[in-house]
Amino acid sequence: MSGRRVGFCLSEKKCRRMNLDAFREFCAGHEVEVVEIDLTQPLAPQGPFDIIVHKLSDVIMEAEHSSTSQQLLTNFQTYASAHPTTVLLDPLPAMTLLLDRFASYQIMSKLRNSLRDWRICSPPHLEIHSLSDLSSIQQAVMTKGLSFPLICKTKVAHGSLSHEMSLIFSAGSLADVHPPCVLQSFVNHGAVLHKVFVVGDRHYCVERPSLKNFPSGPCDRETIFFNSHQVSKPESNSDLTELDEQMPCLPPPSSEAVAALVRELRVQLGMALFGVDVIINIHTHTLTVIDINIFPGYEGVPQFFSSLLSLIQSVLDKQTSTGPQVTDSPESTQTTSSATTSL
Repeated sequence: MSGRRVGFCLSEKKCRRMNLDAFREFCAGHEVEVVEIDLTQPLAPQGPFDIIVHKLSDVIMEAEHSSTSQQLLTNFQTYASAHPTTVLLDPLPAMTLLLDRFASYQIMSKLRNSLRDWRICSPPHLEIHSLSDLSSIQQAVMTKGLSFPLICKTKVAHGSLSHEMSLIFSAGSLADVHPPCVLQSFVNHGAVLHKVFVVGDRHYCVERPSLKNFPSGPCDRETIFFNSHQVSKPESNSDLTELDEQMPCLPPPSSEAVAALVRELRVQLGMALFGVDVIINIHTHTLTVIDINIFPGYEGVPQFFSSLLSLIQSVLDKQTSTGPQVTDSPESTQTTSSATTSL
């Protein structure tokens, strides 16, 4: 493969976090030209591109209430439609789907049967649209099998506010939630989070701090508000990550189970660049999926540059050998099970 041009359409913050300048130099040594796309300018003169790697989460979210962002998104989609041989990493419909936490949890619900043999699951969850009828929410929590404590997350899985979460310990404290949001049963996991970073057919597990264990069942403890990024960053020294009791170390996730999870998600999502947050239930040792992330930061991933370049090369080599491929976009999952519902 030679003379390939790869466009990167990312926010300034994302470019800095992944050190795009360094990646550009790395690719230059492998006959791949990396171009930083300016979405505010016409795309055609900036091309041609063999592949575009993008994370348009900001633009997608802002397009709902900003005509400027809507125009930027339209321009990008128009360019992609006019250049069908340009590969997009990843498909816009899939990325848009994962911006909705409830939709991503529904995906895991859909995969429940295929992953059961691997002892992989996701906690029961409940979507909250408003607090107009608190008693109905309290009833739904019981009916759908959610158990206290509950973790409350924003429905939108993007932006700084998406890291603002809370732990709710009783039915009365459900009045503390801020809709639209998603409630999820909290699973004790020994204060260890395993972040699975996916780069095409490769994946890497990185261990991070996480929330400590809490007694199961409702209690009169006040709601705990916290920032998940602060709790789970590598150098975290939060009181919320310090275990109150001595407990044996949990076994690491089964490499075979993680591989099965990644394989199923890649097929379901039609994506190559994403992350999965998993924990291990201290009682059952079940691998529990708590979040799916779009094009994460890949902090702590060894040889990320070489893995990303390898993905780009393999995608383009496959396209060259088979011709332009139409990527199936995942359908929005509407299945409702006994553990999932919407209010």
